[in-house]
Amino acid sequence: MTTLFVLDVDDFRPLAEVAAKDPDVTVRRRGPYLEVSAPGAIRIERNATGCRNAIWYSSVAAVQDGRVSHWDKSELVVVPTGTGE
Repeated sequence: MTTLFVLDVDDFRPLAEVAAKDPDVTVRRRGPYLEVSAPGAIRIERNATGCRNAIWYSSVAAVQDGRVSHWDKSELVVVPTGTGE
């Protein structure tokens, strides 16, 4: 399971909300974080979140069983560890 953690604060919450629109993604609160999990890749479009640059590029607290494969001004993609995507 690929997991992305974002701090559960107003600025970062839209990332989890946008990710949760994917039926394969689950979001739950874990301590002070939102745990965004999926059996495969997690893709989040920046425009859908409404995040500014400073928020967008500081939103990832941690990744478990995955790695950030793409993160630019338009999309964040976290893929399962070991995939070449």
